Amino acid sequence: MSEKITQVLNSLENININSPLFFILGPCVIESEEHSLKAAEFLKNLSEKLKFNFIFKSSFDKANRTSLNNFRGIGFDEGLRILQRVRSEFDVPVVTDIHSVDQVDSVASVVDVLQIPALLCRQTDLLVAAGKTEKFINVKKGQFISAENMKPVIEKVTSAGNKKVWACERGYVFGYNNLVVDYRNFSIMKRFGYPVVFDATHSVQMPSAQGCSSGGDRRFVLPLAVSAVAQSISGVFMEVHDNPEKALCDGPNSIRFSQLEDLLKHLMDLDAFVKSKKFPEIS
Repeated sequence: MSEKITQVLNSLENININSPLFFILGPCVIESEEHSLKAAEFLKNLSEKLKFNFIFKSSFDKANRTSLNNFRGIGFDEGLRILQRVRSEFDVPVVTDIHSVDQVDSVASVVDVLQIPALLCRQTDLLVAAGKTEKFINVKKGQFISAENMKPVIEKVTSAGNKKVWACERGYVFGYNNLVVDYRNFSIMKRFGYPVVFDATHSVQMPSAQGCSSGGDRRFVLPLAVSAVAQSISGVFMEVHDNPEKALCDGPNSIRFSQLEDLLKHLMDLDAFVKSKKFPEIS
């Protein structure tokens, strides 16, 4: 492992309430090797310019697409090869989704963070197997469970002796084809003693709203993220794309590369202000 990646991971392992915001950024799905490398280069350069801890995100398989006709990904072996190349060429930590126990060891041999998709957040065998890898584990809170229900989810990961787990808020199902973020959830999940991450782009998703695919409205990403960062969280997850209108997955809620720098600066400035103040206790 390179010195740079080790430095970032050590920083993430020692997160406290005053640690600067880290960012998980990347295209929803691996569209091609060329596209992934282009995205990783842009994001790595931006992270160095703005000086934030950055983890590159992309999925080799989107196993829960609405329709069989939707693009799922580039495939398991090819996807891992591309992620490994991104990691080595750009010297950045990498995160990707896992969907089944049989994938865990192979994926863990390539990436630094294993992500549990929201729809699989209660899969006991998957959570325990992920925990046993001793990698960082980012667990998306299911759209169907409360913040309180994340405590036993986290305990499944930590039962393997792995304390490097993050709880990620991504909205709750609010009627058909809509999600809503309950901002009480951040305070609740912070009480569990583990870093809390906000998935700002999936929170503005409209599941299956376009019939055979999901819709979304990226205009709400910043105001939602601002409200989350104001609660002194640890990290923000965002799917980003150079041309969202042509993205093969989750384009409507992905942030444009051209608008990302100003958005991140805004969140980083707010984060620094919030964490410079003592969070008042109200009983």
